[in-house]
Amino acid sequence: MKNEFYTDFDMEPFGAGQLRHEKGRTPFEQDRDRIIYSPAFRRLQSKTQVFLSGEFDFYRTRLTHSIEVSQIGRSIVNHLNRTSDALNDGFHIDQDLVESVCLAHDIGHPSFGHAGEQVLNKLMRGPAGGFEGNAQNLRILVDLFYRDQATWSGMKPTRAFLDGMLKYKVLYADSAKKKNHFLYDSQRPILDFVSPDTPFADAFPDEDALNGFKSLECRIMDWADDIAYSVHDLDDGIRAGFITVKKLSNWLDGQGDGLEPVQRAFVGELRAAILNDGFSKFLAQLIGEFIHATSLAGRENFLSARSNRYLYDIAVEPEMKAKCAVMQRVAVDLVFRTPQVQQLEFKGGRILRGLFELLEGEYVGVDRFAHQLLPAHYHARLAGLGDDGRRRVLCDYLSGMTDGFVVRTYKRLFDPDFGSIIDLI
Repeated sequence: MKNEFYTDFDMEPFGAGQLRHEKGRTPFEQDRDRIIYSPAFRRLQSKTQVFLSGEFDFYRTRLTHSIEVSQIGRSIVNHLNRTSDALNDGFHIDQDLVESVCLAHDIGHPSFGHAGEQVLNKLMRGPAGGFEGNAQNLRILVDLFYRDQATWSGMKPTRAFLDGMLKYKVLYADSAKKKNHFLYDSQRPILDFVSPDTPFADAFPDEDALNGFKSLECRIMDWADDIAYSVHDLDDGIRAGFITVKKLSNWLDGQGDGLEPVQRAFVGELRAAILNDGFSKFLAQLIGEFIHATSLAGRENFLSARSNRYLYDIAVEPEMKAKCAVMQRVAVDLVFRTPQVQQLEFKGGRILRGLFELLEGEYVGVDRFAHQLLPAHYHARLAGLGDDGRRRVLCDYLSGMTDGFVVRTYKRLFDPDFGSIIDLI
């Protein structure tokens, strides 16, 4: 049975003349499959989620996190399709579409977590156009997905998939702080493609309102991401010894009146679960509670007549949103702000900064390259660009590197005792 929830408008690919041939798969299945088989997705297995990848074999990486988000996203869709009166077999949210958005939601994020993202943004400030992990997601999908010698091209994502990846819609030039939550200025055509009749910025002149306006699938991915990292960051933090009964008790005492009653009660339950060594089951059950606390809601806006993706939204029970929020606060205060994690993030940031500045000195503002420090296809690409274009390509190269590759490259270039001429990078 054909799914009438989506129209040709939703399934149109980004890229003129590139029509999809189904070959037994829907356009949304093709989007998902292309993500799964891409090198950028595989590299997430060696990129930091909370703890550096490879530090221990059971901690989550960006890859395992993305897989968990996709499973939660599919479960939310299944729950909504079963429980919402407005949805049925011939009119429902597509699980493959949501899965592809969830799988790709971190595909452009660099090594060393948010610290790496912040460092690259500082290095790319000004005319170079900044760096933002979500904007880099889109750059990979639209510009860098495939390579043919020194030429890169996109995967021709469908409008619905591309829109599902649009967590933010403010361009760098229009961003007040330029710290995060922006798109690159060169990505304006993506916004024009997603909303061809009315520019998003005309409908929402306020920056926060503009970034808060998201498609149904993007909202599901956002909530699935919140569920995954709030639950699983706590799980990893407990297993690593950062979150203990004593530390939770001290943290709770220090919150004063800053917690809602439901949040204070939840922290007490978590503390008891750790004390009884039952936290794994306790946290796992929360995922189902968060999923079942999600419902379908209607809305009206300038795109709701054009696509059902904007006719519907999700609503989450306030009590469950409060639990999720306090879980995130615990993880930030007891894990991410500890000296152990901060020191590793600081070190990772310095490594990225050192590599960028070295490559910038070799390739930017010069007519001829003194050394071949990058692969040949990057040399060929850089030769035809101006300074800011070269910085963007260098940023693409560094942001795509895994944690281990960054460290090995840094040692190879800066450590006299590391490496030899016959080593493979």
